[in-house]
Amino acid sequence: MKNTDRILRLPEVETKSGLSRDTIYRGARENWFPRPIKISQGQAVGWIESEINAYLAARIAERDAS
Repeated sequence: MKNTDRILRLPEVETKSGLSRDTIYRGARENWFPRPIKISQGQAVGWIESEINAYLAARIAERDAS
């Protein structure tokens, strides 16, 4: 994790990725979307911004390669 990374909460991940909540969690379970990290002792989770950016960059690279 980079020092400048932010932790993104679900609404921001949904907006940034264009994916729904269910799709994000299914992708994390199936290992094709970055997995969230626990950010509290409760149930709060977040995603590392650089991992979301890398996921999106890979999707763009896939599109451009075809």
